[in-house]
Amino acid sequence: MNELMAARSLTTRPVVTLGGDAVAHVKDTVCDAGASRITGFTLTGRGLLSGPLKEGLAWSSVYALGHDAVMIRDRRGLVSAAVLTERRQSLRAEVIGARVLTEAGDEVGTVLDVVVEGGTGGRVVGFRVAASRRFVPGQSRHGRRVYVPRGVSATLAGRDLVLAGEAAAHVADDLPGLTALVAGVPGHPKGSPP
Repeated sequence: MNELMAARSLTTRPVVTLGGDAVAHVKDTVCDAGASRITGFTLTGRGLLSGPLKEGLAWSSVYALGHDAVMIRDRRGLVSAAVLTERRQSLRAEVIGARVLTEAGDEVGTVLDVVVEGGTGGRVVGFRVAASRRFVPGQSRHGRRVYVPRGVSATLAGRDLVLAGEAAAHVADDLPGLTALVAGVPGHPKGSPP
């Protein structure tokens, strides 16, 4: 499995050609919530005071999403940002801040971030959630920050993330734990593959 990373960590990540030319920085991640995939990135210029670019980057033009950069073959992969976001929304608008509900409709948290697969995958594989004590007991007065795998245990319904009854048994405290859940590593509860 490719490295998992929080979508918010992609903001300001450089976009670099295979030849080593710095093209832009990621402004936001654009996704198709129905397909649970990254569809592209909106971009900003490279300078400190640079603003948003009129060009975006379609996922089909991404060579690889890495820990330090988004790699593209060359600048020809850039498209109009308006076309890129025409029927898609940024992850912030789509999911961040969404309510987390049980199947019975009880509110048990808030989505803090979306976890995506790097490399050539681009799949949305889970969510970072500020969970209430009703969902996951914790020491903190405000609950715990946990990772929930996407799939059978967590599905998007409109602007809400709905958790199945067994979802509390399939949470992780960190990204390596979520990686183990998604991959079904022995010794960890089996998460549902995205």
